[in-house]
Order: sequence, then structure tokens, then C-alpha cells
Amino acid sequence: MPQPSPWSHTRNASVADDIDFDIKGQELQFVEIELDPGESAIAEAGAMVWKDASVGMTTVFGDGSETDSGIAGKLLGAGKRLLTGESLFMTVFTHTGRGKARVAFAAPTPGSIIPLRLAEYGGRIICQKDSFLAAAKGVSVGIHFQKRILTGLFGGEGFIMQKLEGDGWVFAQMGGAVIERTLGAGEELHVDTGCIAAFTAGVDFDLISAGGIKSMIFGGEGLFFARLRGPGKVWIQSLPFSRLAGRMLAAGGSRGGANRGEGSLLGTVGDIVSGSR
Repeated sequence: MPQPSPWSHTRNASVADDIDFDIKGQELQFVEIELDPGESAIAEAGAMVWKDASVGMTTVFGDGSETDSGIAGKLLGAGKRLLTGESLFMTVFTHTGRGKARVAFAAPTPGSIIPLRLAEYGGRIICQKDSFLAAAKGVSVGIHFQKRILTGLFGGEGFIMQKLEGDGWVFAQMGGAVIERTLGAGEELHVDTGCIAAFTAGVDFDLISAGGIKSMIFGGEGLFFARLRGPGKVWIQSLPFSRLAGRMLAAGGSRGGANRGEGSLLGTVGDIVSGSR
């Protein structure tokens, strides 16, 4: 998917700061954000690579958005982040000097950093729990609950996913190569449950059987596929971190070789027979 040209984004009147950016690297990427005086970016704690001296850094309680105001708002924002497995704190980087200043953030795993302007997707994107990397200040990082029990239990992401809301730029980290698909109304796409990176709010996410008993046991694709039904856009990642970690653990002889969203029943039986479980 083509990425926006660096340093060429135009400013307009919006809730979030309209930051400029450039994404660098191939398999191990980082995003370099350019700030005007007074502009801010928010990021996960520990994501920063470097910053200019005129960029101040402040750790805040909650998600760092403009809607996260007051004690109640901060507690609610922090609670949402705790439910998605993230830190209670977010880091805000603000340019306090003159001219231009830059700050860079890196993805923690091999893959792609995808820039998404939320205003172009109806102001909301649903994504896997650990996909948020950084954003323009004003973007809200919330939670999205799976309403269907089976989807929450076997959907690869659990009952809770991240919900990114606002109108500004947000940078999502996704594993391996990333493909963007646009689904028409009623159009369906079947995806390995661990390979769903993100989708727009209009996409319906459910599960379907991976096939008959034979396919479930010997196919190696798990019990279910994710069924994504349009209209909307879907981002698919080729290498979810759970799959990479599972292969590494399996190669090292650890009992933790199983991973989220994939694997057949035969693997479980084999572990029992071999004494791994």
C-alpha cells in the first residue's frame, strides 16, 4: 500500500494536531514526526527513539487525548488502557521552541507501521490490542468489546480490542507485510484469526467453522476462521507476533509453542503424547 509522501501533509482545522511525518526502514520501521511550535504527539511509553532538544516530554495518566480531562476522565482513560494490557500512562511530546522539531518512535517487533488518518475512516478504527504506537494529540485510544461469546473466546484477540477515535493521524504497528482490502456491502473475507490487524467500524466480525472434523484436526488452521463482512476496510497482517513467538518457543523446545489464533488439535494431542503437557 503506498504511503503518504514525507513532510507534505497540509494543516486544516481539526480536533487533533495535524502533524507531519515520515516512515523509515523496511522490516524494522520507525516513524519520524515533525512538529510545529505548540504541536504535540502521544505515544506508548518506551516507544521513543530520539527527539530534538526543543521537544518536551511529559508522562500523563490515561490516553493523553483532549477528551481525557478531569479526574474521572483520566481514571476512565487509564482503566481502558489497563483492560487492553497497556501501561496506565501515555507519553506526550510537545514542541516548545521555534521552527520545526522532530521526534521518532519505533515499532517493537518486525513488521510495518501504517499511517491512518481517522477522519478518512469515519473517525473510528478497531484494531488488535497492541497495535497502537503513536498519534497526534487529540486521538482517543479506547476499548472495543466483542459482543459475541464465540468471537471473544476463539477470535484470536479475546473479548477486548483497541478502539482508535478522532480525526487526526494515528500510527499502528502490524506484523510482517500488511494488505489493505476494501469490502463492499455484504462482501465476505475469511482470515486466520491471528492475522486480523484492524478494520473500520462498519465491518462485521464473526467466526465460521474451518471445515469438517478432518480439516479441524489435520488442517493446522485451528477450529475457526474470522469472517469479515463489509462494507468497510480491513487490514491483514502476514506475521502476527503470537505466531512468531510461538515458532521461536517451539524451535527452542519450550512447552509454550502453541500460539494464539492458529494450530490444530493434532498439535495438542502430540504435546500430550510427547510429554510436553
